[in-house]
Amino acid sequence: MPTIVVDVMPKPEILDPQGKAIAGALPRLGFTGFAAVRQGRRFELTVDGEVTEEVLAQARQAAVDLLSNPVIEDVVNVAVLADTAAPGGIGQAAEAAQAAEGQGA
Repeated sequence: MPTIVVDVMPKPEILDPQGKAIAGALPRLGFTGFAAVRQGRRFELTVDGEVTEEVLAQARQAAVDLLSNPVIEDVVNVAVLADTAAPGGIGQAAEAAQAAEGQGA
């Protein structure tokens, strides 16, 4: 089944204490070269059937009305998730295995 991804980020003028904490931790963990971090939220809406323009419009409206707080957040992306099983992509099981390898599991 297709999935629509909605990404929500704090407005630029809003403080992001979680992003600041992550930015401070990166160099301590050996990750250098990053000037700043902003942390947002991601929603995945699984579609029952085909993704049409009407379905995308409903997802955009849900993003504005329900998934974000328009006072402090911006909806920055509403898009159909590319098929991760397609050539060039990796499936969820392979992605999880790669993440485990990176953690020394």
